[in-house]
Amino acid sequence: MNTTKTRIDRLTAEAVAFIRRAEPLALKMDARGIHVAFSGGKDSQVLLALVEMAGVRHHAEMQLTSVDPPQVVRFVRENYPQVYLNRPRTTMYQLITKTHILPTSIIRYCCLEFKEFAGRGSVTATGIRRAESARRKKRNAVEMCNKNGESYEINGEELVELEEKTFFSAERKETVHCVGNKDEVIINPILDWTDADVWGFLDYHGIPHCSLYDMGYKRIGCILCPMATRKIAEKDLRNFPRFVEKVYLRAIRTLRTQGYYADFLDEYEVLDWWLSKKNKEDYFKGKEYERRRSEKLLPIIQSCIEGKEINNK
Repeated sequence: MNTTKTRIDRLTAEAVAFIRRAEPLALKMDARGIHVAFSGGKDSQVLLALVEMAGVRHHAEMQLTSVDPPQVVRFVRENYPQVYLNRPRTTMYQLITKTHILPTSIIRYCCLEFKEFAGRGSVTATGIRRAESARRKKRNAVEMCNKNGESYEINGEELVELEEKTFFSAERKETVHCVGNKDEVIINPILDWTDADVWGFLDYHGIPHCSLYDMGYKRIGCILCPMATRKIAEKDLRNFPRFVEKVYLRAIRTLRTQGYYADFLDEYEVLDWWLSKKNKEDYFKGKEYERRRSEKLLPIIQSCIEGKEINNK
């Protein structure tokens, strides 16, 4: 426990110092200071606590999407009155029927609409961690929006781009960037924290967490997020059947009346295909598809959203 406490204290001190270094640039870009991207998940809880410990000027916002788990919204309202809840200009149902396609891990128009414009013109602090995924392992402590892979440092009110001259050289080329009012500088104070670090911090400071974690969720996000695994999607089907029906199945039915997804049996098969993350050709072909149809496994989706027990045999 002493080792854990020592590590948490060190990580906390490093993160607080890092956040404080970002404040001059943040105030230059936005008089409100650092924009804290809050989600109600454990990482954003740690992030907000660190920003508050740093004593810097900031404003915390949560971008609602219309498919947020009710437990998360309730948790934030009850425990984080300082977080401003931004309601979406449109709903997920409206987005799907407008674009005529369900969102995917590649075509994530939902993120663009609901979340990715939130911090424009500011320094945005996020709770992104490299341990979360292979994609996030490539992230940097200081970044500019839409400048993937480039690393920066904050020097007072200036943003400095860092570029290694050679693989073995410690010398760096530094380019000072003038940041405009439409740019977004992203800082990731807990980038190298592990899951154990995050939970250790919350336990150490007695900070409560959202009940979804007690229901088996490892991460908190939108219901049926296209980035989630099939296992998480099936958990969403069981836990949030009304959202699945009201948003996704209703949108699929609307699109099918317009001629989209006409090559599927019904809306449930469309949903099953979407959750499989396969292209249509791979989904339809082969013995596996024929087996699932012949053994009537497709109604698993329907049973799931109706709150019935799933037979995984």
